[in-house]
Formats: sequence, structure tokens, C-alpha cells
Amino acid sequence: MTNGLRYSGSVMRPYSKRRFAEDDQTESNRVTSSLAGLALMLLLVNGGLVLVRHLHQTARVEDCLLAGRINCDAVLAP
Repeated sequence: MTNGLRYSGSVMRPYSKRRFAEDDQTESNRVTSSLAGLALMLLLVNGGLVLVRHLHQTARVEDCLLAGRINCDAVLAP
């Protein structure tokens, strides 16, 4: 009598509570790692944007000075 179930040659064992706890812990570790990776990527992107803005502002001042102008303070004002 097979109860309509087919087995692929292996013995089917029910999950124990311990197995469920290990699966939950593994899932929790994977989620934590993913969130840490996302936070790191956001930090790097934000740092890159700040660096690009600073380099752009510095380039504007240097261009003004290399053009021989004296009033480059106006370039620094927003």
C-alpha cells in the first residue's frame, strides 16, 4: 500500500525541530549578510558622490585661477 506517494528510492525523513532551527538560522545569517552588503554598497556610493562633488568644486576654482582671474571667490559661492 503506497498511499499514492512515490519515493525516488530514498527514504523520506520528516524534519525535526532542530533541522527547522538550523534552516531558520541559516536564513537569518543570509539576510544579515545581504543587508550588510547593501549597507556597504550604499556607503561606497555616497562616499563616491561626495568625492565627485568635491573634485568638481576644486576643478572650478582651479580653472578660474588658471584663467588669470582675481575674483574666484564668486565661484565658491553657491
